[in-house]
Amino acid sequence: MTIHYTAPAKALHWLMAILLGGLLGLGFYMADLPLSPEKIQLFSWHKWAGVSAFALVWLRLFWRLVHRPPAYPASMTRLQQAAAHTGHFALYALMLTIPLSGWLMSSAKGVQTVWFGLLPLPDLLSRDKALGHQLEDLHSALAVGLMVLVGVHIAAAVYHYRVLQDDILQRMLPAKTAP
Repeated sequence: MTIHYTAPAKALHWLMAILLGGLLGLGFYMADLPLSPEKIQLFSWHKWAGVSAFALVWLRLFWRLVHRPPAYPASMTRLQQAAAHTGHFALYALMLTIPLSGWLMSSAKGVQTVWFGLLPLPDLLSRDKALGHQLEDLHSALAVGLMVLVGVHIAAAVYHYRVLQDDILQRMLPAKTAP
């Protein structure tokens, strides 16, 4: 019998997956656009979604702390379990550091982050153009790292489903929920 994640855990997982996919796609699309009102609007949307993702990952971490995930199948070796733990830790670390690096970058570039155009967030750094460009490079590199890690995460889920034929993938699918 497959033991599933709770409905809120699944909802947060898939919401974050959609949000992060959109953020990555939008981020790489808008990065090389020439300066225009459209680019400024896209940057605003990217920042709004990034702040939302930052808040959601904290909610997700809280939920995970209060509601332990299902145990790994007995068929998983210690090495596989260690790799899964390391991968999840790295995913959470990137989901926290990428929006933080974006916020720091905006602060250093002198462009305040205003969530949904309503809630101004404090600048975390003084204006420093050179630092802003370094943080932009860091933000992009972390985003590439996230894309690679998400690819590995998806490949591992497919490997478990197709090759190992265990229930790792099914327990996060929306169909069934833990009681």
